[in-house]
Amino acid sequence: MSARALHEVHLRPMRVLDLDEVMRIESSAHRHPWSFELMRRELEHDWSRAVLAVERAGLAPLDLVERIVGYIVFWLVHDELHVLNVATDPAFRRRGAGRTLMLEAEAHGHRHGARLSTLEVRRSNTAALKLYGSLGYREVGVRRRYYQEDGEDALIMLKDLAVE
Repeated sequence: MSARALHEVHLRPMRVLDLDEVMRIESSAHRHPWSFELMRRELEHDWSRAVLAVERAGLAPLDLVERIVGYIVFWLVHDELHVLNVATDPAFRRRGAGRTLMLEAEAHGHRHGARLSTLEVRRSNTAALKLYGSLGYREVGVRRRYYQEDGEDALIMLKDLAVE
């Protein structure tokens, strides 16, 4: 399947069987990727959700091939949605999968009473900062030297879900 514009992204829950492909994307998307075990544990927590963006291709329904193009992991705790990890396969970036995943997480939070959505992002991750800003997130603080691997700061971003 070639990297082409995504015509239709389908969303579905992440399963343990998806983890090898998810970890391939995780390793290619992040300088310091999560471990397989950490990702697997997120599938077990009641408060955690992991959602995939998949592209389906094929000539007939039985010939459909599904390719994972991105994922999001988020927590819903009381009235707060917290985005932990979002990544898109580098071959499919800037085609809407990340935005679709963020909107799905926010919609899930809104349906379940979340009033706020928060996340931390590397100060150097300009693509993510642009996406989050376009979705209405605003910077509300800095966690100095948050990322232990290299000492980079994390920007704390917040979105009020109650106004939508």
